[in-house]
Amino acid sequence: MNRKKHTLLPVAAATVLLAGCGAQVDEPSQAALDTTTVKRCGEDVEYRTPERVVAYEAGSADKLFALGLVDHVHGYVMPPANPPVEESPWADEYASVEFLSDDLLNRELVVDAEADMVVAGWNSGFSDERGITPEILDGLGVQSFMHTESCFNYPGHPERVTPFEGLYTDLERMGEIFGVSERAEELVADHRSRVETVVEQAPGGDPVPVFLYDSGTDQPFTAGNQVPPNDIISHAGGENIFGDLEERWTQVGWESVVEAEPEVIIILDYGDQPAEDKIDFLTSSPTMAEVPAVVEENFFVLDYNEGISGPRNIDGLEKFAEYLREFDQNRG
Repeated sequence: MNRKKHTLLPVAAATVLLAGCGAQVDEPSQAALDTTTVKRCGEDVEYRTPERVVAYEAGSADKLFALGLVDHVHGYVMPPANPPVEESPWADEYASVEFLSDDLLNRELVVDAEADMVVAGWNSGFSDERGITPEILDGLGVQSFMHTESCFNYPGHPERVTPFEGLYTDLERMGEIFGVSERAEELVADHRSRVETVVEQAPGGDPVPVFLYDSGTDQPFTAGNQVPPNDIISHAGGENIFGDLEERWTQVGWESVVEAEPEVIIILDYGDQPAEDKIDFLTSSPTMAEVPAVVEENFFVLDYNEGISGPRNIDGLEKFAEYLREFDQNRG
């Protein structure tokens, strides 16, 4: 397949387009004129050094903050499902940039913010249906960066890696774009070392069957093999009962959950339904009454931002691995 290198509009042209949308754009600095070519999913894109980044959700902002790029971030969009940013390891960084919206990402917000880059995921921020895609932003002279974890079904330029490799790839690519490759390499090396330690300490024997419960009553919403919880489960010594699904977040049937007989259930904690309410639903469900994890009340609560692509994935892994080691010691 013949893939064309995609270059964003020249800065001067971008200024004209944005001005036509009502935005006031200053003359670019020399840093903004420096370029480097980095992949955006499977597509080669020429990037200028961003100075007014808009980040969608905590996974995007966390990656930027972990790399020490707070001075390049203008603001963030944080839907209500996200836990409060005050609970973040980067609470000070969140406080120093602008909170732009608690709604979904949209083109008008990006233009009004005079953003020169948007960081989000494909179908988790960027969306054909809502009219905000990398291609549309290219036409406005606004750069975009997509989480590699979300690229496996990106139209025209898919890229498939395991979720943790997607995290490492993002940090390395951001390092190139912003000129902090050394910091990115150090951060990735630290993440890899922490993951390796978990794998070395994982229980032996047959993997523990694990079901991730996101939400849903008529049908449960869960994690396929294209999202971080799949790696969290497998590296800790478990087996995602829906790890054979080539999906990110997806619906399944309760019958499939029951048939898999999970011994542990991970509750993804977010939004206005507390984890305790989700556990109450599962323990009171006649359908789930004989499932081993429900009978033994083996529930592990995973924070939302430990379950979406971001540096906190490694924290979630370490916490779940500790839980699973203790579970294994008591396993009959």
